[in-house]
Amino acid sequence: MYSKKLQELGITLPLAPKPLAAYIPVLREGNSIFTAGQLPFVEGKLKYEGKIGADVTLEQGKEAAKICAINCLSAIQFEIGNIDNIERIIKLTVFVNSADGFTKQPQVANGASEFLVEVFGENGKHVRSAVGVNELPINAPVEIEMIAKVKN
Repeated sequence: MYSKKLQELGITLPLAPKPLAAYIPVLREGNSIFTAGQLPFVEGKLKYEGKIGADVTLEQGKEAAKICAINCLSAIQFEIGNIDNIERIIKLTVFVNSADGFTKQPQVANGASEFLVEVFGENGKHVRSAVGVNELPINAPVEIEMIAKVKN
């Protein structure tokens, strides 16, 4: 069902990105699944680099957030075998590498949120924090953590 929707959107989940440091990319605890922060990697490279509002446009930032969400789903799929086993998306924490004076973090985060609703419908609606930060690892413009509820 959800995997079919991704296919209709022309999206193939990549292999889960490898951790950049000493952590695991995903952890299941009961019916909850938690991802580590995911960056906008496409084929092993950052799609965009730098601060949103200076080096990266708002629209590029929204696309970067969508890519982060896709990478979160990849990590979840790695753990549970198939995204059709996701019951609902619970929470996103979106970190936005923000230029001085940039205050549109919620609009950047919408790139991920709108994508998740497109794929999961009502089950894609979630709570969220969108936080402006001074720097992110390897100069990424966005980093996203996801919490989802999965079927038994």
